[in-house]
Amino acid sequence: MRVMVLVKATTDSEAGLMPSAELLDAMGKYNEELVNAGIMQSGDGLKPSSHGKRIAFDGASRTVIDGPFAATGELVAGFWIWNVRDMDEAVAWAKRCPNPMPGPSELEIRPFYEMEDFGETLTPEVTELLDRTRAKLAGH
Repeated sequence: MRVMVLVKATTDSEAGLMPSAELLDAMGKYNEELVNAGIMQSGDGLKPSSHGKRIAFDGASRTVIDGPFAATGELVAGFWIWNVRDMDEAVAWAKRCPNPMPGPSELEIRPFYEMEDFGETLTPEVTELLDRTRAKLAGH
């Protein structure tokens, strides 16, 4: 089961405050444990939303919105992609995480859709297209 673990933003992360050397060390060791266990597939921190853009869609219309964005608690400051047996294993690993922020913080775990989740709407043509795209990504 693949999951994305989202590190929720805080006022500190949105202000661009960098983590301490101690936190970087603790997170580095935690990431190493995840990799050694075969759990972590990817992960990174994100710059504050003031460096970002949003694209709003309405039919054929596209509107670019410059950051920063409101509702700090709904923003993402970083992420991991994990491959776990089930949600219980993801929760167990998340609970082992050092606090990713200087103060109170939160992680959110969200499972990815898998091919079988799409049922009959996944035609052989779409399956072939997705397989081709995945093969190209794997070649990078």
